[in-house]
Amino acid sequence: MTRNLMITLSAGGSAALLAGAFLFQALGYPPCAMCLWQRWPHAAAIVIGLIELKMPGRVFPILGALAAATTAGIGVFHTGVERGWWEGPSSCTGGGSLNGLSGTDLLAVEGPRLVMCDQVSWELFSLSMASWNAVASFALMIGWIIAVRLSAGSTTTGSSRTV
Repeated sequence: MTRNLMITLSAGGSAALLAGAFLFQALGYPPCAMCLWQRWPHAAAIVIGLIELKMPGRVFPILGALAAATTAGIGVFHTGVERGWWEGPSSCTGGGSLNGLSGTDLLAVEGPRLVMCDQVSWELFSLSMASWNAVASFALMIGWIIAVRLSAGSTTTGSSRTV
């Protein structure tokens, strides 16, 4: 495999995961706050990949690996919140106060649907979307790391190294 292929696959993987998230949203699965947090590093990885393919350098694959690791970490944290292993942010897990809300406010059906971060809205093989994001993002991180290693090999030998 070449360095550019690894970068394309890794950035493309983030694009596919992000597209999947938007597809699920379009199908009626609105994201919670932590789901939205997981999207930003994927967007960054896509931009990093595009920049890297236009202006090659050693730092961009490292940044891509960090972006993938960040979204994977958020996915692991989110999975722990969903499974009750630890507490999540009170702003999206129901730990916040209802003071100041009337019965009418609580029963209102207008406005956006509130999605709690500690509730699983979809799963496959007992893994939630957050869990699948973590698994896929760790794989993408490995792809970026391979690109980093290929970058290091090509700069030390002066050739384009393949695996």
